[in-house]
Amino acid sequence: MSTPTTGTLDVPGATLHYEQRGSGPVLLLIPGGAADAGLYEAMAPVLAAGPFTVVSFDPRGLSRSSLDGPLTDQRVEVWSDDTRRLLDLLAPDEEAYVFGSSSGAIVALDLLARHPGRLRRAVAHEPPLLELLDDPAPHRALFAEVREISRARGAGAAIARFSEGLGERPAERATELPPELRDMAPRMHANLPVFLERVLCPFSATVPDVAALSRAADRLVLAAGRDSRQQEALYGPVKRLAGSLGTGITEFPGGHVGCTEHPAEFARLLMKALGH
Repeated sequence: MSTPTTGTLDVPGATLHYEQRGSGPVLLLIPGGAADAGLYEAMAPVLAAGPFTVVSFDPRGLSRSSLDGPLTDQRVEVWSDDTRRLLDLLAPDEEAYVFGSSSGAIVALDLLARHPGRLRRAVAHEPPLLELLDDPAPHRALFAEVREISRARGAGAAIARFSEGLGERPAERATELPPELRDMAPRMHANLPVFLERVLCPFSATVPDVAALSRAADRLVLAAGRDSRQQEALYGPVKRLAGSLGTGITEFPGGHVGCTEHPAEFARLLMKALGH
């Protein structure tokens, strides 16, 4: 497995840690949840042979990307600006590709809406944009409850409630982590309070700029996991957005974290979605 080169980038209010491997056009992978660059460790070598210059990073406030000041509620547009600055550093004179999953997909959509000329294509996998749903209230209430449980009783209790509320069976997340993700596991565990208490609610409450996305619809691939079809908070928003934009949905293997469950198959389908 290829070893990535690492670097840092100073951005307003933070210092970002990023990793890159391969050569060719830049493909920026935006992690979601409490994950960092390590989320894509298993599929990055497949993509780098695609060929792409595969770039992944730790979002601000997570893992090795430190904040200059105290942790506050995070904002989608700030994280989106961080990704644009990474692209300006690593792909200054060319359009890049972007893939984002979960909260990372929300960032990818914002990046495409505000800077369509920077992207050749963006793939957004299961962005939990609750305000797109017919009835966001129960999901909004669940996410707020999860945030408060994390603050009062800790991340473990919050994740248990979150999984229950999303309709996951406990056994679905009891499987052993793939070897490529074991290095990330302690970092992800440390990141959970940041995600649950400072990212989950503000990001999922974001209302995307559908008009801007419509103008850039030829550069957008909306994606979801085959195993997420019954999870309204995960599959529903992308289904509604596809209806608004008049586009289809590309289904990927697995569920919300299909990129870790089926990394090789997921990577091959992603390359196809990117036109390679």
